[in-house]
Amino acid sequence: MLGFIARRLLASIPVVLIVGVITFSIMHAAPGDPAVLMAGDEATPEDVARIREDLGLDKPVLIQFVRWTGRLLRGDLGTSIFSKHSIASLLTPRLQPSLGYASMAIIMTGLIGLPLGVIAAWKAGTITDRAIMLFSVLGFAIPVFWLGLMAILLFAVQLGWFPAVGYTPIGDSFFGFLRSLTLPALANAIPFSALVARMTRSTMLEVLHEDYIRTARAKGLSEVVVHTRHALRNAAIPVVTVVGVIFGALIGGAVVTEMVFAIPGIGRLIIDAVVRRDFPIVQAMLMVISVSYVLVNLATDVVYAYLDPRIRY
Repeated sequence: MLGFIARRLLASIPVVLIVGVITFSIMHAAPGDPAVLMAGDEATPEDVARIREDLGLDKPVLIQFVRWTGRLLRGDLGTSIFSKHSIASLLTPRLQPSLGYASMAIIMTGLIGLPLGVIAAWKAGTITDRAIMLFSVLGFAIPVFWLGLMAILLFAVQLGWFPAVGYTPIGDSFFGFLRSLTLPALANAIPFSALVARMTRSTMLEVLHEDYIRTARAKGLSEVVVHTRHALRNAAIPVVTVVGVIFGALIGGAVVTEMVFAIPGIGRLIIDAVVRRDFPIVQAMLMVISVSYVLVNLATDVVYAYLDPRIRY
């Protein structure tokens, strides 16, 4: 297993390097002078020159890339042009809400989508199957912002179970932390659970026709054991792939969700940086999200090897 993980890590290094080159090129690929864009229309030539010097844009492109890469390897994400704070200090407080509701959304997705997919495959062709597939179609088609607004109207305004907007840090109140992230997580979990339910049903139907499933039934095992212990594990690899992609997308920042629920997460940081043309933050966030995707893919590969030991070879 350790050798498998080491090989996957080594295979991820070229991906990160390519992403780094593309991310660095964004500033230079944008039309116009990046320093002029960041300085604004009312900036003086001295302001533009200062920004060029701060960003190192007065140096050759190769030297800029080497310095930028060196700072990243040291853990230095750079400094914001507008706030003058380090990007790491701006990112750190936003990791907790983003990771918090991403983790809650993934848990809800699994708790909703997996059982529905198994039941739909078990009752294939029945009214139960059709009802679950109807939920899958509607759940995946409804926009997240509408689900968020409806969740606020029902659970916050009418029932008063959860706060409508805002975020409570876990250090202030763990229960308040969970309450503040439940509705955002639910708004993301419903469409994702619909996708997981459809994927689980599809793969389960393929597995249920295999010989070892007939053998398990011939041994007298109950349908619950056959579906959960034998069929689900062998059908789980495509589902794990989908869950990994979902989690990576959530870590990257569900911008719409964060805007609707006023959550100070990574998505809002990126949007604010784009609006203000704060290119160092945009570059740093792209690298952070890319590395997050690489780590999620690595974790997905490890789960593959656990579910099917043949994969590690």
